[in-house]
Amino acid sequence: MSPIGDPSPSPFYHPINPSLVPFATIPISIQLAAVVDKEKRKKKKKKIILHFERRNYFKMEMKLPVGLNKAKPYLTMTSLQFGFAGMYVITMVSLQHGMNHYVLAVYRHLVATIVIAPFALVLERKIRPKLTVPIFLRILVLGFLEPVIDQNLYYLGMKYTTATLASATVNVIPAITFVLALIFRLEKVNLKKVHSIAKIIGTTIMVPGAVIMTLYKGPSISFTKFGGGAHQTATNVAEAKHWVVGTLMLLGRCWGWSGFYILQSFTLKMYPAELSLTALICFIGTIGGAAVSFAMERDLNAWKIGWDSSLLAAVYSGVVCSGIAYYAQGVVIREQGPVFVTAFSPLCMIITAVLGSMILAEKIHLGSIIGTVLIIFGLYTVLWGKSKDRKSSNTEEGGKDIELPISDSGKSINLEDSTDGAVRILKIPAENTGEA
Repeated sequence: MSPIGDPSPSPFYHPINPSLVPFATIPISIQLAAVVDKEKRKKKKKKIILHFERRNYFKMEMKLPVGLNKAKPYLTMTSLQFGFAGMYVITMVSLQHGMNHYVLAVYRHLVATIVIAPFALVLERKIRPKLTVPIFLRILVLGFLEPVIDQNLYYLGMKYTTATLASATVNVIPAITFVLALIFRLEKVNLKKVHSIAKIIGTTIMVPGAVIMTLYKGPSISFTKFGGGAHQTATNVAEAKHWVVGTLMLLGRCWGWSGFYILQSFTLKMYPAELSLTALICFIGTIGGAAVSFAMERDLNAWKIGWDSSLLAAVYSGVVCSGIAYYAQGVVIREQGPVFVTAFSPLCMIITAVLGSMILAEKIHLGSIIGTVLIIFGLYTVLWGKSKDRKSSNTEEGGKDIELPISDSGKSINLEDSTDGAVRILKIPAENTGEA
């Protein structure tokens, strides 16, 4: 084919392989003139115009550097781990000051609902799918798995143990999610490929790392203390009395959290409106959590909240860890899958261990450091395997040819791009310049 702009006649070949023409480098409007052979086309000349357009909300994305665009999922999940780490420390302080964990879970999702709902109503009013019965039932289960089961077991387990252990048990979530993803065919494994083996090895390594952090302590290593000495006594008492029960509760919430990720991945395929889905999950979680709270806690004074750490815990965890996190995780899950999202969980434990040592005066033991090394190694192994898996999938999709029909009606053809989600509109109006 002659270069674009060459006045010499050139045949128009189709199918066109979209991988040969990177869309990010193509101008918004391209006119490709093709003169069809007079003898083969009955001396009829047609002018074929290829006009590519993108929806407005993709224009800002195209201006980002390619490297930054690819790094967005990694930066998003890393930032969320800092947010989760702050929640672990703040809620631990709140619980030690007498905040009821059932009430805290309700207030958390009530705040998230109030914050996210207006954005969902305005920003997704044109793209929000119809809420059918199957979708609503899935959202009901999602609102029960994470806001009710996960949150209450987490708060109760952390109250009986420490903030560091609560974040450490999260490290088994990638392994649980990976197994569930294999069962429900959300993750593909080919033992003949190195990157698939890397995902298995990395996930397997993170499990003993979490076990070592939980069961083996070793000598303690002290960090600089900025305060929180009064919390040390409460922490030691918790370690002596309810360590085993609290650990079991924390492991139970990991299964609920992994199930939440898997079901969220399926639900987003039927209801691709992340903000609306987040608002509905938080709203249902608020109702379900309130029912559990009234059943378990009959004292109405427990619902009183003042201008202290309790209010900070409810607002911070509601906005950051329920509202923003549910939405951001949903976006990343649609692009990368649930295994990618959970692979970043170990980072939260490392950040929490440092913050807990400084703020809550919790001791970091040698076992925590050994477990951290194993977890980080396993994390990077999984991420490397996922990145290679993504490239392999894009290569297979990019090698497929797309047939472009040519008609005299000049109709537009919508082409969905599975790689970046952009919609490309192909307009091929035919103009007769000669007689048949």
